[in-house]
Amino acid sequence: MVRDSLKKKIPYSHFGALDIRVGRILEAKKFPEARSPAYKLLIDFGPLGQKKSSAQITHTYSTDQLIGKMVVAVINFPDKQIANTISECLVLGAVGDDENVFLLQPDHGAKEGYKIG
Repeated sequence: MVRDSLKKKIPYSHFGALDIRVGRILEAKKFPEARSPAYKLLIDFGPLGQKKSSAQITHTYSTDQLIGKMVVAVINFPDKQIANTISECLVLGAVGDDENVFLLQPDHGAKEGYKIG
């Protein structure tokens, strides 16, 4: 069995510094200005408010499939300019060998704003 090379081990405190939350996608629009095919997302994090993100998931999802989908995202990275928009969070996904991204989703019962830990 061939394994991907692992990154170096880090202290648990590094993971604790990430604010990873559950959100629900409210809007998904094509993002033709992005360098790589992507969507602009608007995500509701419940009591934490709404945040925008850009996600390169056009090969695995249509915009219609994304509306209402629960996702997991890091919400405390600095804002990042991507083409003509600001990304305010990083949506997490599993990346396949073909570089397609499959969104991480919480199990049923998780609510917007729940903390991942």
